[in-house]
Amino acid sequence: MSAEGTGGPDRAAVRNDLSGTVHGPAVQAGTIHGGITFHVESPPPVGTQVTPDEIPPLTVRLINRTKGLATLDGWLVPETDDEDDGSSVGFAALHGPPGVGKTALVSRWAERGRKRFPDGQIYVDFAALRGESAGADVSEAARCCLRSLGMDDAYIPATFVERVRLLRSRSANRRLLVFLDNVSQPAQAAALIPKGKGSFLVVAGGSGLGELAASGAKLMSVNPLDRDSALEVLADRCGAEKVAADRVSAKRLVELCGGLPVALHVVAARLAAKSRLTLAALAKELADEPRRLAGMSLGKDRSVAAAFDLAYRELAPEAARFYRLMGWYPGTTFDAGVAAVAAGLDPERTEDALDALTGASLLEETADGRFRFHDLVRLHAADRATEEEAPAERTALVRRVTLHYLALTALADRAIRLDRLRIADLTRLLARVPDPFAAKDGPKPVAWLEAEHRNILGVLRAAAREEGLHTEVWQLAEAFTVLFFHHRHLGDWRESLELGAAAAAEALVPAAEARLRSLLSRPLMDLGEYEAARRELDTAEACAEVSDHLVVRASVQEFSGRYWDRTDPTRAMEAYRSALDLNTAANEHRGAAIAAYFLGCAQDAAGDSRAALDTLRGAHEQLAAREDARMAARVHMAIGLAHDHLGETREAIAALSAAAETLRAQEATHYEAQALVALADIEERPGGDPREARSRLERALEIYEAGGSPRAEELRERLAGGPAAG
Repeated sequence: MSAEGTGGPDRAAVRNDLSGTVHGPAVQAGTIHGGITFHVESPPPVGTQVTPDEIPPLTVRLINRTKGLATLDGWLVPETDDEDDGSSVGFAALHGPPGVGKTALVSRWAERGRKRFPDGQIYVDFAALRGESAGADVSEAARCCLRSLGMDDAYIPATFVERVRLLRSRSANRRLLVFLDNVSQPAQAAALIPKGKGSFLVVAGGSGLGELAASGAKLMSVNPLDRDSALEVLADRCGAEKVAADRVSAKRLVELCGGLPVALHVVAARLAAKSRLTLAALAKELADEPRRLAGMSLGKDRSVAAAFDLAYRELAPEAARFYRLMGWYPGTTFDAGVAAVAAGLDPERTEDALDALTGASLLEETADGRFRFHDLVRLHAADRATEEEAPAERTALVRRVTLHYLALTALADRAIRLDRLRIADLTRLLARVPDPFAAKDGPKPVAWLEAEHRNILGVLRAAAREEGLHTEVWQLAEAFTVLFFHHRHLGDWRESLELGAAAAAEALVPAAEARLRSLLSRPLMDLGEYEAARRELDTAEACAEVSDHLVVRASVQEFSGRYWDRTDPTRAMEAYRSALDLNTAANEHRGAAIAAYFLGCAQDAAGDSRAALDTLRGAHEQLAAREDARMAARVHMAIGLAHDHLGETREAIAALSAAAETLRAQEATHYEAQALVALADIEERPGGDPREARSRLERALEIYEAGGSPRAEELRERLAGGPAAG
């Protein structure tokens, strides 16, 4: 039984000590290799006053976009305090074909206008959010914006409407630039307009953004480069002398590239790499290429694909195969380790292949050491793989990257919390894998999971489509869920658990299905889908009964109790008692203590505070004996609240004070603030010490302000008229 996913006690900290025992089939795996990107940068402490600076930098010179830059400049809101009838926030929508340079244009404008937006620049890539689906999770985009503004995940609301409302409040006194890239559905954008005067929202996407004009957006069409500008790009990348020597062929070459910078960069890289290759020869090759590519899925972009294909055919055989296979890679970015696993190469040969692709401008290296394809290049690579590789190679690649991410995600999960309920037995898999999170300079496991979570979800989607990977899918979904106890990507959490539960059902592992469906009830409840959560819990209970796994049955009962807490205290208490009894029968003493904590809280909420005290004291004793100071302090806080409800003020103050002190030592400041506010409530009553109350509230306010909690405003108002703290 585990309380991590319950929404109750400290989700990141509550765990279950199974003394190393795990359940379910073991993974049979070959060598897992390739390592991990160790230089994952941990985000600054939440609440740290930082100015976001997220818009990607330019890696090449921007040529002849002066008109577009000037247009954006003209749409800026004047920096005046004069009241008028004009808009206070700029809003622009840039539309054009893929590869035309929309992102580069905005990046350059943001770079040179940094002083115009002193409170920061926020970037959200909707292509990364939507994965393989047609739409994107605009609610997740709102969450990204709030995180960029320093909000702790604990204070970010679950619903889109609440997130948008909070985003307006958080941006009201800031001058921000927000850039939403690769937007495919216009309705995704308008809700994320920042509120601060002088702020600016830029949206970039395809041709369907025109309807944003109804929301006040000024529209800009970003067109392919004209001939002279395209020639300048070519000269800039491969040498002015070469272009000047044969301008006729150069003009034909840029015409064949359609004026798209992404294609021009590829052909220029080839010209630069092959000093004997003439512009005339390359133009002749490029002119012939679209006929051969007529069957490719790039459709109207086949002329662009021709540029990619010529560069591809110049690659050495191993680099060309690497390129093809990485077109099948189901994530959005990859590091050298993942690339080695995906292609089945050793690290040294992988580095050679990466160098070849970046040298040919077919692959871009990002600032954090990862790599990514332009969307058109990825599609070309996948087309080449489909044409030249056997179908079984795609399945093999998906299996390799699934096992790679399963191993690393499981190690991250165990590094975060070792002793919690797990169904998967990964002993044999993990015995072969060095643990990067145990290394002295290794990445922080939560930071690594957050950096990789889009890729992990992409791998889950791809693996779920393979008939032979059901076991690996549910095991990866189980390990992956630890991220969502820390970062509440509700849509992603829901999808990963749905994929995992379906895979567990296909694999006929009822204990795993019960575990994953009970966990699934948490994001569903946070999203307000209570009936769906109830259905998942009913199915989980049936699966748990079939599995006859006592601890799984206890876990499902605990989740059910959390569901009934909303509407039926009696049924909630029945569920918690059942969880307590099942854990006790399984000799799962910590699980029993957690169930007792929930039961005591429910008893207190129902008005039976005396019984609650007895239950909570037993839970506290068990947790203290296990040296779980953080969870024991949570229980101690509940004891203090029960004493207060009984009118036992002295005992309440003692318990709450001890809880606050321990929680502060454990850096559980969110819960420390709750204890401090409860203490202030007591001290503000007749006979209390108002100065002590103010001191408690000031510390709680400090915590809430640091995390961006909406409660900070409430405490500021509460403190406004009180006496100064002594």
